[in-house]
Amino acid sequence: MSYIMVDIESDGPIPGDYSMISFGAVLVNNELDTTFYGKLKPISNNWISEALAVSGHTREETMSFPEAKNVMLDFKDWIQANSKGRPIFISDNNGFDWMFICWYFHHFIGENPFGHSSRRLADLFCGLQKDTFAKWKHLRKTAHTHNPVEDAMGNAEVLLLMKNEMDLKISLK
Repeated sequence: MSYIMVDIESDGPIPGDYSMISFGAVLVNNELDTTFYGKLKPISNNWISEALAVSGHTREETMSFPEAKNVMLDFKDWIQANSKGRPIFISDNNGFDWMFICWYFHHFIGENPFGHSSRRLADLFCGLQKDTFAKWKHLRKTAHTHNPVEDAMGNAEVLLLMKNEMDLKISLK
């Protein structure tokens, strides 16, 4: 199994009515040297200015991004080329990130290479601490900038720290 840390940026709260603007992925291994970055042309005429502003892109800029189907096909190919065994989706906020990635995969290419489930980094950390309110974001080395590759990288660093220093039983292939 290969863990792939994912982070997305969007211009609204839900896929379909709004658009995923960009996403980043990091193959979780000791090197953290295998990444994917996708920028996607909006699929809806709806957007929320404040949500889009988080991504650092303007609406005009996003209109020149590649078509979503092509980006999702490229991401599927990247996952297949870089994961050993079943790829496992993990993110900081999988309720949000998974919702977009899963919807886009099914909507544009008819399948999701991650299958039907995902993992949440914070839940793993809280379980290790035996505290459902345990704070973990201070453990990131890479700053959280809303660049989705950088954000995924910071989260992957925390997962490695949990494995290497906190005795999380996890196999990273």
